[in-house]
Amino acid sequence: MPRLLVRRPSPLLAEGELTHLDRVPVDPALAHTQWEAYVDVFRSRGWDVIEVTPADGHPDGVFVEDAVVVFGDLAVLCRAGAESRRGESSSVRAAVEASGLRLSTIETPGTLDGGDVLKVGRTVYVGASSRTNADGIAQLREALAPDGWDVVAVPVSKVLHLKSGVTALPDGTVVGFPPLVDAPGAFAQFLPVPEEHGTAVVVLDSRTVLMSADAPVTAAQHRARGLDVLTVDVSEFEKLEGCVTCLSVRIRD
Repeated sequence: MPRLLVRRPSPLLAEGELTHLDRVPVDPALAHTQWEAYVDVFRSRGWDVIEVTPADGHPDGVFVEDAVVVFGDLAVLCRAGAESRRGESSSVRAAVEASGLRLSTIETPGTLDGGDVLKVGRTVYVGASSRTNADGIAQLREALAPDGWDVVAVPVSKVLHLKSGVTALPDGTVVGFPPLVDAPGAFAQFLPVPEEHGTAVVVLDSRTVLMSADAPVTAAQHRARGLDVLTVDVSEFEKLEGCVTCLSVRIRD
């Protein structure tokens, strides 16, 4: 059974870090309702949902993907690029240790946010962004080398994280909204999508993806490729540079 690590939104969610977007009002109650609906999608499809200890004092704690990245049976614990987010890591570490995965940790002076890490086959694209530095990328490359992963650094300047601009479909095709992508040529297969919030997909299985309800044209495009597309409303998280990928960590046995 695949497992899902999630953390419920903090009451301080509206105070989360912003880099590329202007701050607009966020409704914490609506965000919690949207988060519950997001988690229910996975539960309904047989995922074992594991809640990480709440981090109510950390506005961005709900974006749990940034704290750890899983590669098979290896979990790489990240070191946040934003100093304000570094307090989120201890509770995530405890959840990962309880999962039975092998552990590796990004250490000072490296920084790595999980939102900058995109896995396509055995290639790991890592965004060189304002949150992930060269030392963090080098440490990740060293940690993954024994398991045969190929790490490729990709420039990111137009969005917060690499996966704010691109993600990948089940067949490995990288999808992205061109105005948000620094280097589409970095990917073996790149498919433009017509909507900003159509950039993010979570692969549930070999033919099913989950994406934002705010990209209906993109959803239709994916369905035309033969995919089953599920959608959820994540508007309150999108106001904070979040998306469907960063609300969870997926562990596939």
